[in-house]
Amino acid sequence: MTAQLDAAVREAAEHVCPLPHIPEAVSVVRRRMRTVLADWSLAPDLAEDALLVISELITNAVVHALPPAALRLSRAGTDGRHTLRVEVTDAGPAAHGRPAVEPCEAGEHGRGIGIVTALSAECGTQVHAGGTTRWAELLAV
Repeated sequence: MTAQLDAAVREAAEHVCPLPHIPEAVSVVRRRMRTVLADWSLAPDLAEDALLVISELITNAVVHALPPAALRLSRAGTDGRHTLRVEVTDAGPAAHGRPAVEPCEAGEHGRGIGIVTALSAECGTQVHAGGTTRWAELLAV
């Protein structure tokens, strides 16, 4: 039993990254997370799906919410199966009538949560005293 627990601990990892509240945050953090996912030796298809989910959740926080925001990426696994959890926590909805950043063209947004839902095994939103956390879990075998 101890050997199994030790293996599970070795396969667990976490990375937390504060998110600057600027549109450029998405590309900067995406590049950083690509390196983290490569260090974790995830399958390339899982890493690409995770990067897309990360981008969509970060964009949501930067465009629609108040700072501060942070990304938490965690991986756990046993017996060759991995769960990758992506969480973006922000201070909550932006003040009514005041966009957090410059609005984008009408056809350029509105599909993010659908993309997250399609790529995730599970996803959701949790509202708490510190703000809002949007999360998604991706699975790999």
